[in-house]
Amino acid sequence: MTHTFRFDEHTAVVRTTKGLVQGYAQDDLLIFKGIPYATAKRFHAPQPVEAWKDVFQATSYGYVCPLLNNDRPKGELYVPHRFWPMDEDCMNLNVWTPGCTGEKRPVLVWLHGGGYEAGSSIEHIAYDGANMSRYGNAVVVSINHRLNILGYFDLSDFGEEYANSGNAGGDDIIAALQWVRENIEAFGGDPDNVTVFGQSGGGGKITTLLQSPGADGLFHKGIIMSGVIGPVLADAEGSGRELAEAVMKELGISTVKELEKVDYSLFAKAYKKVRPALEKAGKYVGGRPHPNQYYLGEPCIHGFRRETANIPLLIGSVFGEFTSFSASPFDRDQMTEEAQCAAVAEMVGSREAEELIALFKKAYPERSVVDLLRLDFIFRNPEMDYIARRSRLNRCTWSYMFNMDQPIGGGSTPWHCCDVPYVFRNIDLVEYPHGPQKDPKLSEKIQDQAFESVMAFARTGDPNNSCIPAWPASTEGREATLLLDEQTRVLENYDHALIPAAARIMGPVLARQMRKIRENAQH
Repeated sequence: MTHTFRFDEHTAVVRTTKGLVQGYAQDDLLIFKGIPYATAKRFHAPQPVEAWKDVFQATSYGYVCPLLNNDRPKGELYVPHRFWPMDEDCMNLNVWTPGCTGEKRPVLVWLHGGGYEAGSSIEHIAYDGANMSRYGNAVVVSINHRLNILGYFDLSDFGEEYANSGNAGGDDIIAALQWVRENIEAFGGDPDNVTVFGQSGGGGKITTLLQSPGADGLFHKGIIMSGVIGPVLADAEGSGRELAEAVMKELGISTVKELEKVDYSLFAKAYKKVRPALEKAGKYVGGRPHPNQYYLGEPCIHGFRRETANIPLLIGSVFGEFTSFSASPFDRDQMTEEAQCAAVAEMVGSREAEELIALFKKAYPERSVVDLLRLDFIFRNPEMDYIARRSRLNRCTWSYMFNMDQPIGGGSTPWHCCDVPYVFRNIDLVEYPHGPQKDPKLSEKIQDQAFESVMAFARTGDPNNSCIPAWPASTEGREATLLLDEQTRVLENYDHALIPAAARIMGPVLARQMRKIRENAQH
């Protein structure tokens, strides 16, 4: 492919509701970066940006939200990152489009991971929207918004102006979707066909949007990747008064108005100092959505809103999630099955191992027994519950499991985030899919299956396509899961006995391991 580039006064210039923006042309796409969609004072709801007279140069990514902790680069072969300048003025978005013409293409809006405390629209290298836009003939948008104590810090007890400060980050996302509603047609997109998609915390933000009346009508479909996380990212319940007063005391100030103006680094330092004691006492510590009239709370606890009950959803996770990040102490290819069973028994006990192994072989007959020790249940358990409850309401909830081992470190069960490049059609941007494997074309095959399913869903609300077997929506009592792996197939309720048993038996073991890790880290 011969690469082309154009940047001049006649190229990639679009009129938005606030003024002209200019991006650039790269090959067959037009790309716009860092477009401001809103602005806000700290703790306040987002407001429209002022119109500009000159052409806004949308050729550089905008600021990302300041982080609580200074990330140390590590694990880049598994999740390759980009680090970027940070500032509270971070409400900006990026657009990739095949053309700013009258064609109304499907619009996909990416919500980044990192829980509600970290991450950015460009953090993962594979978040780049060019290939999705190019090969899917779609308009792709990614957004930055306020996070952590800037985006989720309840101060509603201190006055009406802070009524929804506990969900300011969610309000930013809604403001970005309003921008899409008002402007995306000028970028060649269809404002009446918007799919929000996100992974990890980004998927969680979609479950939050579904429970937020302010987002109604702004999107039409959702793809939740490893984003139904249950207690791991539970709502921040209760009043934020005690937290705010503790932070202000630590800072030597007495009013929220003063807290609005404190340097972020000092604010973050004070917050991190007072948070552990409040967290231990089960008090509000922010950093997550806050149930109130603007966000009606976790649906599996408070119920699904009738207004969004029929929005099509594609929901899934990966086999190994966080358990696959650490190197395995076992060489499964060199172990007899007897040795693998013994390893599981050593971890959980002989009787428990017998129960789990039988269930694991039934659910994953293609896998080595020792892979059981990598099985995720922390994500999958609440995800199954969410899908089951959602499927009682509609016939447009699809379930998937990314079960494809990756050719890294001699072969690894799939980990949290490893499916992101496949969904974006970006496996060529990361290293791990290209390691040695029996079939050199396997990663490309899985990429085609994942990508074409996402694009079919974005176009029509149904993920079925020619690359995969027939995939029905789940119904009450019948979860039809597409397993993406060497033998991609659809199975019904295939792990419904295994996952609760794994949570019951392996949960305490995992908790003990995590305590040991924390204890060692303190010395």
